[in-house]
Amino acid sequence: MTLDATFCYTRLKANDRNFQPVYDHLRSVALPALARAGITRWGAWAGLFGIGSNEAVLMTASLPTVDHARTLNAQLATGPGAVVEQHVLRPTVRPHDVGPLRRPGLYVFRFFDVRNADVDEIARLSFEAWTTFETSEAYRAEPQGLFCQRDRSSASGVMLLCTWYDGLESWQTSRTPAPAAAENFRRRHALTLGTIAYATRLIEWNEAPGARVS
Repeated sequence: MTLDATFCYTRLKANDRNFQPVYDHLRSVALPALARAGITRWGAWAGLFGIGSNEAVLMTASLPTVDHARTLNAQLATGPGAVVEQHVLRPTVRPHDVGPLRRPGLYVFRFFDVRNADVDEIARLSFEAWTTFETSEAYRAEPQGLFCQRDRSSASGVMLLCTWYDGLESWQTSRTPAPAAAENFRRRHALTLGTIAYATRLIEWNEAPGARVS
């Protein structure tokens, strides 16, 4: 059963040369206030490739009845940075709950430009591919979430795939998955109009405000 929740992907750019002030604001001010409004942290990430040293990625989750983006942005507006990209999303075949991610490692965010009419088929192909993709002994990888836009009224939109790897070597090896997975990925690729990916690491949330996060 598809999880009935709203997720928000937000990429933040700090006013400073690194994202430390944004992280401190999120941890000590914004996220405690958002939790009281029913919006919780799914994860926060620092960039490895494709994201600036003064940027961070935040994903939050809530019930679909919460005015998620407006409430989130009101809290972010008081911080030392700005929102440079944001998508209001809903899960497809993963995740199954809104609990925060905790496993350290490499997280790759991959955006797909899609026709919204193809979203369900892309989700189905992904789900089938994962049955062999994530059981390989050649690498360690696990898709964490596959999302589409909450509002699919337009003809085109985006989907977001978040995948965990234990490191860059696994990410590279997984580019040549088992034949069954590769065929489903090939069919999925034929339905997408373009992709872009960002490599990140999950920020451990017990890192205190003011502690150097790099």
